[in-house]
Amino acid sequence: MKNGLVKQELNSPNTRIVEVAGIKMEVDMRRAVKVECYKVGTKVRILKKSSSYGEEYKTYGGVIIGFDQFVKQPSILIAYLKSSYGDTEIEFLTFNDETKDVEICIADDNFIPFQKATVLEILSNKIVEAEQHLLEAHAKKEYFEKNFNEYFKEAE
Repeated sequence: MKNGLVKQELNSPNTRIVEVAGIKMEVDMRRAVKVECYKVGTKVRILKKSSSYGEEYKTYGGVIIGFDQFVKQPSILIAYLKSSYGDTEIEFLTFNDETKDVEICIADDNFIPFQKATVLEILSNKIVEAEQHLLEAHAKKEYFEKNFNEYFKEAE
């Protein structure tokens, strides 16, 4: 990924001045650690511009599910949970240099944007609803085959 916002200046053998988006920081390289290490299974926070009008951003909890090592566009694949008004959807994001209006960062251990039991209950209810629609569709097909044969007798 491109990192055009970071500039480094050598201050001394052990320290560097690092500028990130206009903010200068002195970093002791003896104690510096790599802050973000992404791997499959890493919990992330997604800051995504809302599809509605304006500059509203929303935060979602997600997890990295894979990496696509494309030559021209390496990408991070993320599954995230979008919850609103008693509904929950699992959505997918392909994050790369061309992704607009989205930022990601590693989620700290205290960030829990949803309750597991609630999400499982909502998803289970969706399964029950889908099964009911399937049963209804089978019943309608059976009803059609049984009761609408009169329309097709002459054609046979």
